[in-house]
Amino acid sequence: MISLATAAPIVGAAFVASAVEVVEAFTIVLAVSVVRGLRPAVLGTAAALAVLAVAVALFGPLLAQVPIRALQLLVGVLLLVFGLGWLRKAVLRAGGALALHDEGAAFAEESEAIRRESAAREAAADWLAGMAAFKGVLLEGTEVVFIVLAVGARPGLLLPSALGAAGACAVVLSVGLFLRQPLTRVPENSMKFVVGALLSGFGVFWSCEGLGAPWPAGDWAILGLVGLFLVLGVAMAGLVRRRLARAA
Repeated sequence: MISLATAAPIVGAAFVASAVEVVEAFTIVLAVSVVRGLRPAVLGTAAALAVLAVAVALFGPLLAQVPIRALQLLVGVLLLVFGLGWLRKAVLRAGGALALHDEGAAFAEESEAIRRESAAREAAADWLAGMAAFKGVLLEGTEVVFIVLAVGARPGLLLPSALGAAGACAVVLSVGLFLRQPLTRVPENSMKFVVGALLSGFGVFWSCEGLGAPWPAGDWAILGLVGLFLVLGVAMAGLVRRRLARAA
């Protein structure tokens, strides 16, 4: 029986991390639908989801053949690499060294790129727009699948992880379809900060479990690790901000 202490951080991590990817995918699909209409956006999205479903059906069962310790170690290292990368960018953005991600600007940029491609090749405009939706959904969807598999890298945790990701998809798409505009009010930069800490915390946890090292607090250690990375990230962002202020 999975405890609340185990399921809660799994669902939360999958939800927040997946929500960031779904917001970015929605922005691309929305740009396609605005520039070229609903048909290429829907067809491109459906094709990408079909490819993802086939890939999961083909490769998902193979994961069950990997020894759990080896899988946890592999996933832990990958999560730590990705998590620290996300956290680094989040720290630099929070500190002012990098520009904040602007979903409205991303929407305008994607729309303009589709218009340029459509004007240059009018005969294949809908196909190009559909491919833009396909590539966007496939890329972000692949990351969502990776998040679900990585966060749920222990027997019995795949379902809570998948539920968290499904919840993120449902919430983001419901809000996006209702508003029919880029989700500029979503605190994406803050979410990426949290996601970086979540992935890094899970990465350390799974890596140690894969090596056979026990955690004194059990699954509660995940919350402590995530909190530690958040505190360190906030401290580093403050340090970056102060250094930039002195340099200015």
